[in-house]
Amino acid sequence: MAGHKNPEPADRKQVADPMADLEAAEETRHSCDPAFRHGVVVGFDGSTSSERALAYAIGMARRFSSGLIIVHVANRLPTTVWAGCEPPVFVDVPDHRTEVLGLELACADHLSEVPWILVERGGDICHELEEVGREYEADAIVVGSTQGIVGRIFGTVAGRLARRAQRPVIVIP
Repeated sequence: MAGHKNPEPADRKQVADPMADLEAAEETRHSCDPAFRHGVVVGFDGSTSSERALAYAIGMARRFSSGLIIVHVANRLPTTVWAGCEPPVFVDVPDHRTEVLGLELACADHLSEVPWILVERGGDICHELEEVGREYEADAIVVGSTQGIVGRIFGTVAGRLARRAQRPVIVIP
């Protein structure tokens, strides 16, 4: 019949609106501090190589007259559901290391030369560094090199990041 509409059943599930998801993602993406847009992202965990990377990133941010986004990726441990043989589920473990690093950085004299923020993330280091770089539209990501057998077996963070990043990655030895 022309002009006749069938009423929607009350129990029919609503289909997700892809435009709403896109708008929510854009809102989340642009929620970062605009003062740090086009800054320099640096991965920092307090190790010697990350301290060297931080020193280089400070100089780079100073030369570019931009902000410094220091990223600490907190620990996430895999737990396995043995009975159901399901894939591992990652559980966030409280990581007070970020608080300690933040206090150390706040007391550091060499950071007084540039504006900086400390961002904590949880998950895969490479993914999180690139994600922060994308959110802040960073000009570069600076990381320290990793040494040892674990890096040789699983691949280094710097190597994996350089292959997947959409912006320059600078690896400091």
